[in-house]
Amino acid sequence: MNYQNPFIQPYGGSFGQFPQQMMPAPQQQVVRVNGENGARAYAIGANSSALLLDESGTMVWLVTSDGAGYKTVAPYDISPHKAEEQKSWTDLESRVKKLEELMGGKHDADTGNPAAAAKRPAESD
Repeated sequence: MNYQNPFIQPYGGSFGQFPQQMMPAPQQQVVRVNGENGARAYAIGANSSALLLDESGTMVWLVTSDGAGYKTVAPYDISPHKAEEQKSWTDLESRVKKLEELMGGKHDADTGNPAAAAKRPAESD
């Protein structure tokens, strides 16, 4: 035993210190409710907010409370995200051909460049 420092404990720590333990991370979950009644029944503390997924439709409920604990419930519509389709040169070429057909097939015959034909002033009838 160390008589020099009275705060050294026999297990190796100093006075008031205990071995550090790893605390598990809190579990995260999506809160699910059924309709507006379920969102209004959700218990929430003062100065808090929560986003609740409605199982009965495609919406979420934003529940907020003020300092006195009065709740406000607001619905928001949600829909699955659809990735935008990648455009290719063949898509662009087919669109230009369709535009040429709609404009009566007029194009720059000398160069074969439809963009040059678009710059040319319109011919009067």
